[in-house]
Amino acid sequence: MTQTPCPAAVPGAAGSGPSVGEVFRRFGPDYLRTHVLTPAQGKVLRNIMDCRTAALGGHVHQCTRCDYAVPTYNSCRNRHCPICQGAAAVRWLAARLERLVPTHHFHTVFTVPAELRPLALANPRIVYDLLFAAASETLLELARDRWDALPAITAVLHTWTRTMEYHPHVHCVVTGGGLAQGEESWVSCRPSFLFPVKVLSALYRGKFMDGLIRAYDDGELQFVGGCAELADPEAFASLRRRLYRAAWVTYAKPPFGSTDAVVRYLSLYTHRVAISSSRVLSVADDEVVIRTRNGGTCRLAPEEFLRRFLLHVLPARFRKIRHYGLAAPCHANTLLPIAQRLAGALSRSRRRAHVEVVLGAGGSLDRRCPACGEGVLVRMRLRQGEAVVTPQSGVPP
Repeated sequence: MTQTPCPAAVPGAAGSGPSVGEVFRRFGPDYLRTHVLTPAQGKVLRNIMDCRTAALGGHVHQCTRCDYAVPTYNSCRNRHCPICQGAAAVRWLAARLERLVPTHHFHTVFTVPAELRPLALANPRIVYDLLFAAASETLLELARDRWDALPAITAVLHTWTRTMEYHPHVHCVVTGGGLAQGEESWVSCRPSFLFPVKVLSALYRGKFMDGLIRAYDDGELQFVGGCAELADPEAFASLRRRLYRAAWVTYAKPPFGSTDAVVRYLSLYTHRVAISSSRVLSVADDEVVIRTRNGGTCRLAPEEFLRRFLLHVLPARFRKIRHYGLAAPCHANTLLPIAQRLAGALSRSRRRAHVEVVLGAGGSLDRRCPACGEGVLVRMRLRQGEAVVTPQSGVPP
């Protein structure tokens, strides 16, 4: 089946420059033949290879007066695909806008020591669940003890660095205050300070380690791959001691200045996966060059690029975005509206403006034919595997 990339001439098409999809289509078939992958990794690799190509079908905009034709091929809709996440992020953001509490917010990050990463790769669902549980319980407990209040928390799992290396951590957006016990008032913290970082880190470490030891005692952990030696009780006991001594990096970034800033942050972080196509600078037979921080670059062999990307494939049906406290679904129609009213309701006109800006960012297709200027482009369906040959090039676009 021919994999013909979709041109950039229509909204939603893959870009004409280097992209993640190009890397997958050029080097993915060989990678599939020469590497042992999990079913989930194999599915992601095949989906991204086929995304926006004739393999998935689509439609073509054909001029009614001349032979001009512009094909648009379907998306794979895999949640790991960098091409397909834009529309999903917009839909999610529009739904979350109504649940924001109009107050200042903080951005906190919870990481795990490097010694734990091999165990996390072998047991992603257990370790990621522990990350979410330990981070959320830490924030909720400190809010209860110091404010006697319930905050709103949205947590997002990330597992990568700017060079796509494996580094599981959780980003949390936390309201700068909470709904007081008794639901009678909103308790606000200082705009420049959430909780002491050392207290945050120590409490988080204790909760995570308690859950990890419990999982080990219950026989839930798998010891395969890079952590096979941990099947020995003495080796696991040694790891446990190292983890208690290790630095559990937990930090709070500068607070958001406004609810607008929270919205912008959420739209950037929630549906990002490993790397976006905008960071792929060039693709050659022997290397892929990607942009990192502060104008830096990283050069990877294509095989290494694919290996690093596939490290971040999540377990099936795993929820990478979770809500706690006032933001939890169980409080959406009860405590959350009370908190929004007490904290100062955000006007509906302001919310609507955000949604319109985000939804309208994609633009619209001009139906006039750019070749002859007289005809109009008529949309026709393409079957799976059916590519379009344009008269301009004589080959599939």
